[in-house]
Amino acid sequence: MAPTLLSSPLQGFTDFRFRNAFHHYFGGIDTFYAPYIRLNGKLKIKQSYQNDLLPENNASLEVIPQVITNDAEEFLFVAKYVQSLGYKELNWNLGCPYPMVTKSGMGSGLICNPSRIDEILHRAHNETDILVSMKMRMGYENAEEILDAFPILDAYPLKNIAIHARIGKQLYKGPVNLEAFDRCMKSTQHKLYYNGDITSVKAFNNIQERFPSIDHFMIGRGLIADPFLPSLIKNNSTTYPKNRWEIFAEFHDTIYKEYDDYLSGPTPIKMKMLGFWEYFSQSFSNPQKTYKTIKKAGNPAKYQQAVASIFKKAQST
Repeated sequence: MAPTLLSSPLQGFTDFRFRNAFHHYFGGIDTFYAPYIRLNGKLKIKQSYQNDLLPENNASLEVIPQVITNDAEEFLFVAKYVQSLGYKELNWNLGCPYPMVTKSGMGSGLICNPSRIDEILHRAHNETDILVSMKMRMGYENAEEILDAFPILDAYPLKNIAIHARIGKQLYKGPVNLEAFDRCMKSTQHKLYYNGDITSVKAFNNIQERFPSIDHFMIGRGLIADPFLPSLIKNNSTTYPKNRWEIFAEFHDTIYKEYDDYLSGPTPIKMKMLGFWEYFSQSFSNPQKTYKTIKKAGNPAKYQQAVASIFKKAQST
């Protein structure tokens, strides 16, 4: 049976524009997690979050909204908001590793605070009927933090816990800790999803072999670096379509146009696409040189020329 593949939310990348284009050109992802909603103390949903979750912007996708918070009132407010749009599940982010988040006691910085987690889950399950799932790391400082949180998590009917097999302090550096993930599997009654360093079919097969009971896998950065990866995994194949670079170029042009229409002026679109090319470049034979070519393109016309030359070169090799 084919594994269930999920798109891990990446702030600034996997919004509805990206999701729709990805689904159209590549497929392979069963469920997309929307980037987190963060309220910053005000019970108000920013327009960009609203747009991202509008049902009409996600008509052909299965999408699960996500919230990042350490406050029960904020959690309940977001839960009721997403329910008003027709969503039945809210994913709670206890995984974000970035210091500006963790220093506020959110994301992976909250895993070491089981009593706060308990308070929020208690209210979520008593004051709403939303289905709650979790996205976690194994801790911020060390991989034992999640083990201390499991007794609390096991007291609630969570849909699942997706675990990125690193600690927050690592950010995305260093290897994933598969021994610690194995300990997690033995320490909770909840269904676990695996996340972390699925960057190739081989890497996926190694993880699946190591954890044969896991049937849901979350792909984050690997999906942007190689958008064909989910469909290759689904087909257990390393053979790309013959028109690989044409498809990739069309996908690129689609998201470029979408973001160019949305953002104002040449600088924001340049910065947005530069972010994507940090990942896209990894699909090409010389990632550093590819990224440098994009970085040097000083205006939209030069950018388009740079992109055209990169895809042309890829098609000829």
